[in-house]
Amino acid sequence: MKKVTRRNFLTQSAALGAGLSGLALMKGQKAKATPRTVTNDISLAQWALVREIKEGKWKTLDFPKVAREDFDINGIEFVNTLFEVPTQDYLWQLKKNAEDQGVTMVLIMVDGEGETCAPTKEERRQTVINHRKWIDIAQYLGCHSIRTNCRGPKDAPKDEALKWAADTYNQMLEYSMPAHVGIVIENHGGLSNDADWMVSLFKEVNSLYFGSYPDWRRPSPDFDNYEYLKKMLPYAGGMSYRNQPTEEQTARMIKLCHDGGYRGWYGIESGGREAIKQGKRLLEKYLFGKE
Repeated sequence: MKKVTRRNFLTQSAALGAGLSGLALMKGQKAKATPRTVTNDISLAQWALVREIKEGKWKTLDFPKVAREDFDINGIEFVNTLFEVPTQDYLWQLKKNAEDQGVTMVLIMVDGEGETCAPTKEERRQTVINHRKWIDIAQYLGCHSIRTNCRGPKDAPKDEALKWAADTYNQMLEYSMPAHVGIVIENHGGLSNDADWMVSLFKEVNSLYFGSYPDWRRPSPDFDNYEYLKKMLPYAGGMSYRNQPTEEQTARMIKLCHDGGYRGWYGIESGGREAIKQGKRLLEKYLFGKE
């Protein structure tokens, strides 16, 4: 199967005309939207309400209803560890519930399935195998991507770690690309917090189905979230939105995304109902001009 790289993607797109910008073609297959969507919208990350779920107030099957009726939000982003029993009947019911509420299922955040930047071939292979079921589930539900972590061993040589991670993600993409499911990385510590290393990884793997999912963590002395976001924008397949310490900082980051050409989902991950409502208000104000 031919690898979809940025270079051959541009060649194919030019042949098809400007109207197919943001679409990738694979030999013998029809054009299919990739995670690089062309319109902005707001989604709700399940983790933002994880406390309610753990307290038994509602379950994943109720998530579409919660997003629509409680917040009037158009998309939802799942967490794999919060699926109860992802059987065929369960997934069918979840899909129906989302359709009934008019809610788009955007992506699945995958945790606990192995390190993607592992030093041995055996570990990397097992991690790939572990993620396959979530790629299958994402495809069935209509999610555009799964979200992964890429921390790497502590104090790992960066050049070696780059080879390890590239091997894992190339294997993962061999499985996900025919399903038209993207793979994105969220900065959750370790090497994934190093924007320059991440850019090197995206260039090494070089696939439109592979990209970043920047976590808008609050700035800290050892993490400049604005500069990190700026470097991730060319590869962004989604946004893990969080309210910033001030409205001005939130507006600045939204403007950075817009001016940088990002168009897609902003998944609100700020914890708790009031923070979610605040996030929606700010996104609507600075993305869509709603007061």
